Amino acid sequence: MSKMILVNLPARDLAASTAFYVALGGTVNPQFSGETSTSLMFTEAIGVMLLTHDRYREFSKRPIGDARRDSQAMYALTVVDRDAVDATLARAVVAGGRADPNPAQDLGFMYNRHVEDPDGYVWEIVWMNPSAST
Repeated sequence: MSKMILVNLPARDLAASTAFYVALGGTVNPQFSGETSTSLMFTEAIGVMLLTHDRYREFSKRPIGDARRDSQAMYALTVVDRDAVDATLARAVVAGGRADPNPAQDLGFMYNRHVEDPDGYVWEIVWMNPSAST
């Protein structure tokens, strides 16, 4: 099995969070989804597992933090071009996200904007020009 990145996130409203992540570009994997969790794949190697708070507590005894209040991590999702940054963000907002909780950055070779999911987790949608790497 090749290496994968799987981000596990507690969700207050599983259906609302699922709709947000589908709009962000994820595809629901029914094999690992059910009443208490939704598995979403962005690529063959990158996935997000949404878990109801009760289900999440089965994996961690630590209290569930409030991502709306405290920054806990930074998540970034790359897209194919500059226009896809804005288009992806727009789809995520229609699905319940909040646009631009952090300022956009336009550095010429890199463009990014941020969107907050229904639970307060902030995702950076980013495009980088591969020919600009030095």
